[in-house]
Amino acid sequence: MKTAQDVKPHNVVLIDGSPWLVQKADYTKSGRNSAIMKMKLKNLLTGSSTETVYKFDDKVDVVTLDKIDVTFSYKADDRYVFVDADYNQYELDADDLETVLPFLVDGMTDLCNAVFFDGKVISVDLPTTIVRQIDYTEDAARGDTSGKVMKIARLANGTEIKVPDFCDTGDWIEIDSRTAEYKCRAKMPA
Repeated sequence: MKTAQDVKPHNVVLIDGSPWLVQKADYTKSGRNSAIMKMKLKNLLTGSSTETVYKFDDKVDVVTLDKIDVTFSYKADDRYVFVDADYNQYELDADDLETVLPFLVDGMTDLCNAVFFDGKVISVDLPTTIVRQIDYTEDAARGDTSGKVMKIARLANGTEIKVPDFCDTGDWIEIDSRTAEYKCRAKMPA
């Protein structure tokens, strides 16, 4: 157990038997009132979000979730199957992979983290940066030098992201998987 003032963003707290990810934690001290912690939380089981306020000395149960390295194997109906190094399979619904789904492609070799709570896989986290190939993008607009010119590029699985004007169809790019933003050009993965 920790006090609320010791809780930091990206910690996982246990509230009413459910794991909640702390997305934001702000310490506030006003003149007359006692100090408080305002927290923005996301339920890791249901995906719902909430904001709550704790007194700075309230006790909070911080938990550490188990993580295992896995790779994406295949999609069967609306279930996605991941495999670990010992060939154990973990199946997840599309709802559990909401932020990861746009970057899952057949044959990907990215090493992901399967997150466990009470022995059950609740989500999968991608690496911070991933490399993907542009399947289609419009040609660059000639003469447009007004600054950072961006255009839409489509990846092989249909995901669209904004890339700089100099990127072409067939180019490999590095993408920040947390924000789904272009980072830089990349070489074809080995």
